[in-house]
Amino acid sequence: MVLASFKFKDAVVEIVQDDITLQETEAIVNAANSYLNHGGGVAAAIVRAGGEDIQKESDEYIKKHGPIPVSNVAVTKAGKLKARYILHAVGPVWGEGNEHEKLYNCITNVLMKADELKVESISIPAISSGIFGFPKKDCALVFLRAIKDYLSSRSTGLKTIRLCNIDKQTSDIFLETFTSNWR
Repeated sequence: MVLASFKFKDAVVEIVQDDITLQETEAIVNAANSYLNHGGGVAAAIVRAGGEDIQKESDEYIKKHGPIPVSNVAVTKAGKLKARYILHAVGPVWGEGNEHEKLYNCITNVLMKADELKVESISIPAISSGIFGFPKKDCALVFLRAIKDYLSSRSTGLKTIRLCNIDKQTSDIFLETFTSNWR
């Protein structure tokens, strides 16, 4: 369910409370760990819905490239999901230092990778705000700043940036943050 939409140039940022695996965007983002072990949270839900090929392709990526550094993004196909791509984004763990900057860079890298893939629509969960412990309000503020900075600093093919979270609390925090600060 779309809770709100915010227009910026040719793009729309949507706050959505829904299951990310059901989104009909060209790409979805997985809040991943550095080894792409999809054992819990959003990652496990994505593999359950999209099939084991996602984990197999992730394992092959790690064998070839090694662990993914914090703030970086790996790409796999989306298996049985409606999306074409999964962007596996490694956000910071709260308490490791420079978390706000690392999350900002992670979101920017996700948007850059989406542009490289020439997708027009993407669904992104609240990276790092689950088991990685990033405070949800801070997470929403970093997302807001990173998205606005990205859209204002370059030309992009992205038309829809969907901030998609399954739980009401996170969705409400993102809704409140974007409604209060989108100018």
